[in-house]
This record gives sequence, structure tokens and C-alpha cells, in this order.
Amino acid sequence: MAVSATKVSSATAFSRVLGLVREQVFAYLFGAGMATDAFVAAFRIPNLLRDLFAEGALSSAFVPVFKEKMVKEGTDEAYRLANLVISGLILIVGVVVALGILFSPQLVYISAKGFISNPEKFELTVALTRIMWIYLLLVSVSAVCMGILNSAGRFGIPAISPALFNLGMIISPILLYHYFNIPIYTMAIGVLVGGIGQLVFQIPSLINIGYRFKFFINLADEGVRRIIRLISPMILGLSASRINILINTLLASFLMEGAMSYLNYAYRLMHFPLGVFAVSVGTVVLPKSSGTVAGNQLDQLAKIFYESIGLTMFLIIPSTAYLVGFSDDLVRLIFERGAFGAEATLQTSYALIFYSLGLFGFAGVRVAAPAYYAMGDARRPMMYSIYTVAVNIILNFAFMPLWGFAGLAAATSVAGILNFLLLLFNLRKKITDLHYSGIFVGIFKITVASVAAYFIVNLVDYPALITNRGIVGKTAIVGLQVIGMLAFYLFFAWLLRLNEVRRLVGFIFRKNNQR
Repeated sequence: MAVSATKVSSATAFSRVLGLVREQVFAYLFGAGMATDAFVAAFRIPNLLRDLFAEGALSSAFVPVFKEKMVKEGTDEAYRLANLVISGLILIVGVVVALGILFSPQLVYISAKGFISNPEKFELTVALTRIMWIYLLLVSVSAVCMGILNSAGRFGIPAISPALFNLGMIISPILLYHYFNIPIYTMAIGVLVGGIGQLVFQIPSLINIGYRFKFFINLADEGVRRIIRLISPMILGLSASRINILINTLLASFLMEGAMSYLNYAYRLMHFPLGVFAVSVGTVVLPKSSGTVAGNQLDQLAKIFYESIGLTMFLIIPSTAYLVGFSDDLVRLIFERGAFGAEATLQTSYALIFYSLGLFGFAGVRVAAPAYYAMGDARRPMMYSIYTVAVNIILNFAFMPLWGFAGLAAATSVAGILNFLLLLFNLRKKITDLHYSGIFVGIFKITVASVAAYFIVNLVDYPALITNRGIVGKTAIVGLQVIGMLAFYLFFAWLLRLNEVRRLVGFIFRKNNQR
């Protein structure tokens, strides 16, 4: 699994780097203000539904059923199921997109009511929302294509395909910025260009594995009905979390100008290690666990979970230590140029600290939830999601008086940690030979190694050491911090005899021997 996760992680890392470049372009051209708040609020509406129709519930429900079809009935039956699912998506999501475009003013009013006080901002948000609704259809079909390829053991192309989405959002504003009276429209165009690229990029690989799309509808098909039964509780659970995000957006719309943009920039930075490490591991875990269940090898589930959660925490916890300790230096390097000034850096790094504290919870959910889905249990993750959303909403109102807009990030982090703990502690009801002592001892050792590495690296006075205040100096500071954290973290992890260090060394030696 580590080899597959490495391939996915490498491809995802490339895509995430482009994602950071995308955010840099966004920050440089537009900064943080009225137009960026409008774009963030507009993109959030179709992007939230993406988790229902695409990369969230659908892919999690589709992969176990599709993989079982491959194992038990062969690829022809599996591809037939894929055709039914894609055809149904085109029909259902097409209707949703049409309704979304029609009722965009009402949706913006519900999700960003604070914009009403600024009619120009409200109208701009509505117009951007209407343009980007089409992206939902593109990404929904793309997600099923990713599930097909992952189930066939082709992890690289699906993992790198989001890079095409980021390229579209990078190139479009750069090329078109000066041709629009309201340049933020170029970002909406970039969303559509990127969505098309993400889908088209996967087609050659689908052809190579023998898949051919044919449009036909049969909602009575046994496989489709199983997916619907599995996806229904997932949609309820995800709907609860989407409602929570909409409430966060609504609350942020009443706060200081730029608050929504600061939260968005911080979330994107926090999501970099989450996507590269946790999402990559989770992408591999779901088809592997589903194959294990389909092959009735239930004794292997605990082993897969131990390895996946250990690898995820080994990578995520030191990332958290870095993001919390050196958030201002990282934000300064990535974003502070053009329209993005020192005040925006301060506010974004403030939000980043609170988001990063919940990283291990967000990452844990990405690994634990697929274990439930592989065993056909979507109800428990749904219930835990609803519980944590309720907690999140309550904490929003508790934390906002304390930390302002950053209180929204803090509430999200606490809820993410709670969700992970609920999934983890109840997983033993599904995997009876799962033991928690090894998991928590490993997490404790990783935390000790990460914190020790941070304190040592933080002893250096970087501004005194590097006097250059330009991009070279900023890059040097962050580079020294990352290298120092990595070196000391691995040293302490080796001293504490973490299993993941031995696996890492073994993997490197195997790669060298193969050359």
C-alpha cells in the first residue's frame, strides 16, 4: 500500500503545488476584498455540491460496488455499471445545474446574506455563481472516471488530473485579465476550462483499460440500487457538513471586508498537506479495503488500517507543527505580493494557525471513513458527521467573540477532531481485532518528535541570519525551516523507533536496488 500511496502522493503533490500557484496568482491579481469575497462565496455553492455528486459521497459509494463487480463478475459487468452511473449523473446533475443557474440569486441570498448591504457585491456573486454551476457536471463525471481507474489499479492519472483544473485557473486570468472590465470573471472562466481539462485528461487511460462509454439509463439495476442505498446516508451526512460550511460562509459575510478571503487562503494552505498525504492514502485505502471485503479476507482489514493511519499521522502531525509554528513566514512567501499586503498576511496566518490545529482530525477522517464504506456501512459516518456539525455550529458562536473570523476556523478544527475520534473509537465494532494502544502510542511518539523538531528549529533568528527581504530571502527562510524540521523530525522519530521510519528506509533501499 505504501508504494501505491507514494505514487498517488507524488501526483497529488504536483497538483497541490499548482494549486498553491493558482492561489498565488489569485492573491497577486485580486488580493483580499470585495471581488475575491464574491468569487469565494460564488464558487462555494457548486463546490459544496461537488462533495455530494462527485468527490465525496458518489465516489465513496461507487468504488466498493464497482470493485466487487470487477472481482466477482468481471470487467464487462463493472463497466456496464459505470455506464449506468455516468448516464444517470448526466441526467440528474444536468437538472441540478439548470435549477442552480435559475435560482442563483436565492441561493446567494441564503448563503451570503451579508452581501445584501452591498448590491454590487451581491450581483457580482450571483453572476459568478451562474457561470460556475456547469463545473459541477464536469467534476461529477470526472469523479466516476477516477473511481474506475483507481479500482483498476491506475492511481497516477486520476491523482494528477486535478492539476489540469489548477492549470485552467492559472492560465485563464493571466491571459484574459486585461480583456475584462471586471477581471474576477476570468477566474470563473478558469474554473470551467480546468474542469474540462480534468475530465478529458483521463479519457486516454480509460480507453487503455478497455472502457467505452455508452449512454443508457436503468435505475432498477441491482448495482445502481446498491450504490443508491449506500450513497443515501452519505448524502445526509455530507449535507449536514455542507450546511455547516454554508453557515460559516453566512457568518463570514457579516464580518470585516476580506474575512472570507482570509479564511479561504488559510484553508488552501492547510489543505496542501491534507491533500498530498491523507487524501492520497485514503484514495488507496478505499479500493484496497473494498477488494479485501469482496475477497472475504476480513483479517487483513486491521492491518490495512494500522498501516494507513500510521503513515498518515507520520506525515500530517509534523506538517501541523510547521504550519502552526511558522504560519506567518509561509503566508508571506506564498501570497505577499501585488494586491496582497502585510495586513492580509497577518490575518491569513492567524486563520491558518487555527485550521492547522485540526489537521490530524481532518486527516484521520479521510482514512477512517473509507474503512466503513468498504464494509458497506455509510450510516455510522453519517451520524457522526451530523453530531460534529451540530457541535461546530455551536462552537462558531462561542469562538467568534474570542477570535473573530478565525473562530470559524477554530470551530471547524475542533469538530474535525471530534469526527475522527468518533469514527476511530467505533471502528472496533466493525473490525473486532483492532487495538487502539498501538495507534495512540504511535501518535504520541510522532507528536513528541514533531514538537521537539519545531522548538529546535525555532531557536534560529532567521531575519537576523538572512537580511534579504525579497523573494530570495523569503524562500531561504522557509527552505531552512522545512529542511531543519524534516531533519530533526526524522532524527527524533528514529530515536523513538517509529515503525514508519523503518518502512521509509526499507522503501528507499528497495527503490535503489531496483535501479
